Amino acid sequence: MNKYNELGKTVANYATLSPVSFLRRSATVYPHKTAVIDDDMTLSYQQLLERSTRLASALADAGIGHDDTVAMLCPNSHEMLEAHYGVPMAGAVLNTLNIRLDAATLGFILNHGEARVLMYDTEFEPVVRETLASVDHPPLLIAIERDAGPTDGLAGQDYEALLVSGNPDAAWSGPRDEWDAISLNYTSGTTGNPKGVVYHHRGAYLAAMSDAMAFNMNDQTVYLWTLPMFHCNGWGYTWAITAVGGTHVCLRKVDADDIYQRIERYGVTHMCGAPIVLNMVLTELGRQGRRLSFPAQFALGGAAPPSAVIRKAEEIGFVITHLYGLTESYGPASLCVPQPEWADLPLEQKAVKMSRQGVQTLSVDEITVLDRDTGEPVPHDGQTLGEICIRGNTVMKGYLKNPDATEKAFNRGWFNSGDLAVVHPDNYIEIRDRAKDIIISGGENISSLEVEEALYLHPDVSEAAVVAMADEKWGEVPCAFVAPVNDDGSLTEDAIIAHCREKLARFKVPKRVVIGELPKTATGKIRKNLLREQLGD
Repeated sequence: MNKYNELGKTVANYATLSPVSFLRRSATVYPHKTAVIDDDMTLSYQQLLERSTRLASALADAGIGHDDTVAMLCPNSHEMLEAHYGVPMAGAVLNTLNIRLDAATLGFILNHGEARVLMYDTEFEPVVRETLASVDHPPLLIAIERDAGPTDGLAGQDYEALLVSGNPDAAWSGPRDEWDAISLNYTSGTTGNPKGVVYHHRGAYLAAMSDAMAFNMNDQTVYLWTLPMFHCNGWGYTWAITAVGGTHVCLRKVDADDIYQRIERYGVTHMCGAPIVLNMVLTELGRQGRRLSFPAQFALGGAAPPSAVIRKAEEIGFVITHLYGLTESYGPASLCVPQPEWADLPLEQKAVKMSRQGVQTLSVDEITVLDRDTGEPVPHDGQTLGEICIRGNTVMKGYLKNPDATEKAFNRGWFNSGDLAVVHPDNYIEIRDRAKDIIISGGENISSLEVEEALYLHPDVSEAAVVAMADEKWGEVPCAFVAPVNDDGSLTEDAIIAHCREKLARFKVPKRVVIGELPKTATGKIRKNLLREQLGD
């Protein structure tokens, strides 16, 4: 036997990694510090721990235990944060639901995840009632009675009454093992039924630690919840903010003026969101001529942020960090680490550098770009296209009850993202498109992101998306969908096409421009599948 292997694991030198441990530590170190600011109450870390433990105890008393699914349909709130601790403390699995889903999709998720409990804000009681008609085994219903008032009798119990019944000193039941599931998150399901992505405690712990370090967070952090907590468990920041002893500022609805007021009132230092969310805030603040009193960090995820958006953000007072990831990678898997020499670049050049997806986060073992045919790494030339592939502790366990999709996702020993990218000589990754979004026109590949980047440089464009449109001669050509800054009819298709001709090669210029509001998911991503359907119609 190897002499080093004679030294075994004991309770003294080994503990299961779980992000719920962060709350116990912060409640010990910062018991009276403000942990959560919400519209109806402000909680200290000691109070957050007590309420979360009561929730765990009450769930256990209701017969909820290891691997049981507890679903939650709720806006960003202290109740949502309490569930991120109380549910896994009970050994159960938290399934946060997208608040914009219809009854049919919610019904599929509750059935597929076999939810034993559904805690819901009464704002969504009508859709919950409709959803239950398609649920095979109706869960225990717990009503969160906030702005919409009390339940109309659908739920058997109120959330606050549930907490009162719990023991604040109860021992935690979970997790038994760090590979235990901690949460279940469903993909957007733009084609077919959504897939259930399973996270484990170890991954959630490491993702939270990595996220805090990537965003330079500490006990002075004041985090505004512009990102939905239901999306990848808030990219892990539901746990990361608590880990550093920062303050969560809840936000039930994304409203530009409300965001500005909360930044100024509470001294917000950090927030996250999709580029579309940031752009909405920038547009409104720009109209009002407002600037932040102090810099605020904004981590962008989703599609690559156009350089024009980054430029506007810095002018108003936001400091941009670009993160890249997927539901399957616990949210962020890479970040664009700013290099010292970038500070001396002109803003336009710096924005181009910052819009790249960058390098791996600390919790990811490897992130690379592989040739889709050979599986070999592409050269670092900034030109050769391949697929972003990821390995590490912060990759999902797999898709619930979907072995075929799990096997496909983990092809060749990597998680295959479906995102097409290049690698620059400085090792930074840059996404060129989703595999399904590349436009092949007359045999030439056109990146929809490149065309969108050009569109965002137009001063009268607020939002933009580009998809392929069928063409008899070229097979496919770009079609642009554009939301104007001012809805007064002044922005025209001809003006957009003329602008693009100055910025792009001729074959990349959109052949058609549709001006109007763009459909989006609950996380702020533009729904290109609906735009394609619109073209088909």
